[in-house]
Amino acid sequence: MNRRKFFGISAVAVAALMVPTAGLRAIDFRAEKPKAWDAEHSPEAIKALYGDGKLETTDKIKFTAPKLAENGGSIPINIKTKLDLESIALFQDANPRSLTTVFTVPEGAIINYDFRIKMRKTAVVTIVAKGRDGKLYTTAKEIDVSIGGCGG
Repeated sequence: MNRRKFFGISAVAVAALMVPTAGLRAIDFRAEKPKAWDAEHSPEAIKALYGDGKLETTDKIKFTAPKLAENGGSIPINIKTKLDLESIALFQDANPRSLTTVFTVPEGAIINYDFRIKMRKTAVVTIVAKGRDGKLYTTAKEIDVSIGGCGG
């Protein structure tokens, strides 16, 4: 490749990187909602993250996790839904801080998230999702932990 072609391609690549991409910006929930990350119990963490909105229990969010986690240091979680969501968060009361993770959902995204969490003891794990219509959806299940994952 000659120099002129190389510099031309490089200029196009740099210009493409500088174009703002609307809709691909994630919210920094740690900076925007710091009290949610400090809350010790799910109800107060949910309120700090999403406000006083009414939670609607739904079966439209499929939440898969083991009933018994033999190792609390690596518990597999799967969240799947076809709801049009803005964000989705996971809370648990097994650790010193309740809020575990929050995902910003890009418009039109397919929500089929697999990840792992740590829990030091048996607790209820709660999923709360905010729809683009402002509604709050929730589902929950208890996970029994036989060996704690936080130094237990």
